[in-house]
Amino acid sequence: MQGATVLRVNLSTGQIRKEAVPEQMIKTFIGGRGVGSKLLMDNMDPKIDAFDPRNPLIFATGPVTGTYAPTGGRYMVITKSPLTGAIACSNSGGYWGPALRYAGYEYLMVEGKAKEPSYIYIHDDKVEIRSAKHLWGKIVDDTENMIREETHPEVRVALIGQGGENLARTACVMNDKGRAAGRSGVGAVMGSKNLKAVAVRGTKGFKIANPDAFTAAVLKGRDKLKAGPTTSGLTMLGTAGTVSYMNMVGMLPTNNFQAGVFAGAAAVDGTVVKKDFMTRNRGCHSCMIHCGRVTKVTGHGQFDGRGEGPEYETIYGVGTICGVDNLAAVIKANYLCNEYGLDTLEAGIAIGTAIELAEKGYIPESDIGFKLKFGDADAMVKLLEAQAFRKGPIGHWLAEGGFRLAEHYGHPELFMGSKKQGFAAYDPRGSIGMGLAYATSNRGACHLRGYTISLEHFGNPIKLDPFTPKDKPYWLTILQNTTSFVDASGICLFSTFDMNPGEDVTAMVSESLGYNVGGPEDMLKIGERIWTLERMFNNAAGLTRADDSLPPRITSEPLTEGASKGHVVDLEPMLNEYYQLRGWDMQGRPTSDKLRELGLA
Repeated sequence: MQGATVLRVNLSTGQIRKEAVPEQMIKTFIGGRGVGSKLLMDNMDPKIDAFDPRNPLIFATGPVTGTYAPTGGRYMVITKSPLTGAIACSNSGGYWGPALRYAGYEYLMVEGKAKEPSYIYIHDDKVEIRSAKHLWGKIVDDTENMIREETHPEVRVALIGQGGENLARTACVMNDKGRAAGRSGVGAVMGSKNLKAVAVRGTKGFKIANPDAFTAAVLKGRDKLKAGPTTSGLTMLGTAGTVSYMNMVGMLPTNNFQAGVFAGAAAVDGTVVKKDFMTRNRGCHSCMIHCGRVTKVTGHGQFDGRGEGPEYETIYGVGTICGVDNLAAVIKANYLCNEYGLDTLEAGIAIGTAIELAEKGYIPESDIGFKLKFGDADAMVKLLEAQAFRKGPIGHWLAEGGFRLAEHYGHPELFMGSKKQGFAAYDPRGSIGMGLAYATSNRGACHLRGYTISLEHFGNPIKLDPFTPKDKPYWLTILQNTTSFVDASGICLFSTFDMNPGEDVTAMVSESLGYNVGGPEDMLKIGERIWTLERMFNNAAGLTRADDSLPPRITSEPLTEGASKGHVVDLEPMLNEYYQLRGWDMQGRPTSDKLRELGLA
């Protein structure tokens, strides 16, 4: 069986050491999100503050990361989240994860806190902690360029911008100039360690346990992607092609979820991105989908620029939730988030929350400096900069995230999220299962942990009524367990729309490791083990059933127009059934029988 190595770098002491990951840990948790979560659980007290130097920052790859498996380029950043207080696992593509494996490491665990701004340089067996005093305060692009100039032109860099430096809880870790480990504020944890970047040059490569069988599994998976409708759709329009559909079914979050239909939807749809702004596609390592959009804005004054984006979630985050239908402004905001290292979702959600608070008179205009209202593109862009640098009272509270902002101004009920993390771009009143998915997601509200829309709207693998709770808890557990395994593998979730994870992904993982992980049922069991381990972390950190919640707007205020008009999410009955299916008690704690069954006791 192929082994794995964790590189441990302690920024407080300067100690650097390599450790073998126990074989049993790999068999039990596979890799990536699974082994990364186990390493976190074993190396910290979940009760400590996320900014405590004892909170490790773990970079994790999966067993197919860096291979020629389709979309096999993912890595994860795992730590305790400063946004939610729960476990964070933020996933990114690009080329940084493969570079770490080529250098000889499957995991990097950063511990402690540097005395001054620093970066880690890894060149195969050579590992150094270098000063980053000259890089502190630089935007992401400039930092990456400077590190390349002083190390090697082919180095891959994971880094933070000013958002992470200023401990904005909305900050992400960037890599490859446009790829982001976005959710849960992991960039702020990196900033709290005075760690500006991790630069990696890997030239050693690694071995596949069973290369012939692995190649056969890869070719089978590639054939499915070539023939799959989702792959071609994502190649053509990216995720931005989702805008018009979500508007049609009344689920496009508008003006901080006060509506599910956006009058300006046609102006920010993926077809307009492609026609007016896109210059080419961009893909990650070994990707056949190439959903990334390289764009250029010209003739729009202060919004002119070039870079990457937007995705659908960004169009929502800095667009529809803020009432902004100016696509040039949305793309400019995407560029700024990439430069400052801010999560386009969380940063935009905080601004959308602030706009509603301001319009209702709960934020004094003196705290903002100007009159704030929905649809003001200039204000939205201006507030991103304020957020990254914590400028003024509004900049400070935006950097704290939407929940803390709303709580500070006396109306936490106006924050649209769960576990203090904002919703993704789907109003759950038009897809009841998403309400349960948001509420129970271990890292806070998230669409990537259980995308019930695939069943409720797209009929994949079966069609469910989007407006009833029937069968939603059962199918959500299936989706959550599946995504846990896929994240552990190092494959991109998008590939699983057209590949069968229980057959194709398990085969690639097995042949890569030289250990038979089994078929669909085994995949679900491994996924359940990872999900339950994350839940154990959250319980130990102090999270309870009360945190598996939705804001009152979602549970008691029906949408008033569009295809989802008249619906709300009746969460509690679904939550009770979900806990029973999980083998948890009614407070959301895994029972001792369930822990023994999963080997977690």
